[in-house]
Amino acid sequence: MRTLCAAFLLAASLAPAQQPQPEAQNVPTPARTAVHGVVRNAATGAPLPRALVRIEGDSGIGALTDGEGRFELPGVPVGPLIIRVRKPGFNDRPYATEDVGYQGDGPAHSVLVATVMPDLAFALTPTSAIHGHIELSTGDPAQGIELTLLKQVVSNGRAVWAQNGVTKTNGDGAYRFAGLPAGVYALFTKPTLESEPAATAVAAIAKVVRNGYPTVFYPEAREFSGATRIRLAAGQQAEANLLLPLEPFYTVTATPILPNGKPFEGKGTEQNFFSSGPVLLEAILDAAGNELAYKAQFNSATHSIQVNLPDGTYTLLAIAIVRKSSGPDPPVGPGGLSQAQESFIGFTELSVDGHAVSNLRIPLMVTPGWPIHLRVVRSNGQPAQSNPNAGRELQKLVTVTATNAGEAPMDSGNGNTTADESEPEQLELSGAGPGPHWISVQLNDRSLCVDSFSAGGVNLAREPLNVALGASPPPMELTLRDDCARLALTLPPMLAAFLPGDEPFYTVYVVPDFDTTADIPPMTVHPSSGATLTVDGLTPGSYHVYVFDRPVRLEYRNPAVLAALPTPGQQVTLSPGATANLMLEIPGQ
Repeated sequence: MRTLCAAFLLAASLAPAQQPQPEAQNVPTPARTAVHGVVRNAATGAPLPRALVRIEGDSGIGALTDGEGRFELPGVPVGPLIIRVRKPGFNDRPYATEDVGYQGDGPAHSVLVATVMPDLAFALTPTSAIHGHIELSTGDPAQGIELTLLKQVVSNGRAVWAQNGVTKTNGDGAYRFAGLPAGVYALFTKPTLESEPAATAVAAIAKVVRNGYPTVFYPEAREFSGATRIRLAAGQQAEANLLLPLEPFYTVTATPILPNGKPFEGKGTEQNFFSSGPVLLEAILDAAGNELAYKAQFNSATHSIQVNLPDGTYTLLAIAIVRKSSGPDPPVGPGGLSQAQESFIGFTELSVDGHAVSNLRIPLMVTPGWPIHLRVVRSNGQPAQSNPNAGRELQKLVTVTATNAGEAPMDSGNGNTTADESEPEQLELSGAGPGPHWISVQLNDRSLCVDSFSAGGVNLAREPLNVALGASPPPMELTLRDDCARLALTLPPMLAAFLPGDEPFYTVYVVPDFDTTADIPPMTVHPSSGATLTVDGLTPGSYHVYVFDRPVRLEYRNPAVLAALPTPGQQVTLSPGATANLMLEIPGQ
């Protein structure tokens, strides 16, 4: 009996410790609900069937829209989540930037799921395409003809041209560029020779004639200035056919001569682009100084540049990179060159008129630099001072970029060149090439802002920097100031809360009313990021603020574009060293 009572008492003493166990099993699971909505064609408003609506993450929840464009996502946990919407041949909302690498789907949808919430509404924009057929004047199949597509994009508030893709014709001479966003395009063919040369080296006295098809800008121009602009609306299919004439190509040979009077000895970029030894870069320019697609080669055996060209007037440009001394390479300096390397540049003008051109000489000279002197103006009345962050820290302070302001570049990208530090208090632009360039400045140290940027008395905010081939620009001076202003942008109270549904977000441009080289990229404001966005490092003065309820690529340095906007924007004046507050006016609110 005593043993039984002891066992009973022991069981009673253990009972309280076991009571929480059922409570742990009753922890409430996250609430779940069904999310409904519709996906439409942004261009027509029609419902889109078979569009995939999927929640990002490990949940694996997704669904295809039905014939009415409607979808249902069952068992979605309550709370914030990210949704992607996709359908072949369509893009979701884009990014505000028009970099050619960011023209597909933009930011995903941030959705706040609640047990009671409105239906979601998404819109996908149909992509466009350019297709066509190339015919040869000989009637032969135009197979393997390479075409390059150019697109007009916005860079630092200005319209420029950049490459958007390369393709080749099929066995029937047909080609197609698909998946394109709406915009303005141009295209051209790469030159094609009928057959490969019998020998790599060409004697200087040889009169070699080979037939081929020259570069043609659609529809029949030899230079980009005569190219027809192809304007595509969302979902539009444009046809662009070209006829390529067969023409004789004549061999042009030229010998680059170093300042010491000796021919350049090294390799061409087609042989070893990344060689640390002597390397020669070659380019063919048209009469206006714009690069063409004809490719020259350097023959290391004959120390000469060789290129096949149809009749016309050209400039043959050569850039040689050589070592100053033997031994391992020191750290890389301006323009991507090692401090043990130096660059030389030279050119010769020529005309091809029914015969080969030989025995040309290209005198090379040290490549002139584009130095930029940097100074800071103090707001405390002290005289202008040098950069306080001197000591090879300029690239952490400021980024200076030169953008091709002329014709479209023949290589990839949009012709941008960024300045490197050459010495304390000085930056240097290398490799920007001849012709006009827009200069822009982005401050990495937001305690400073741009005061002025000039070259020989010319305001670079108003005019591009135009540099002749082989010449240096006038002395450039970038002046910064430390009495910068701040601008606090606030959403209206009714839009500041993250409400159930697809979170709205707004693209904001802060555009100065005065000329400046300062680049102020577009910003995104949305409730979940906070009701207020503060922009610092602004030059004091008058601004207009433009707000859009969608991603917009705004050519904000073009007064005609700003004047055509449906709203004039909000004006605000920023005082030196002060913070201004502005409540954003949202379209349609």
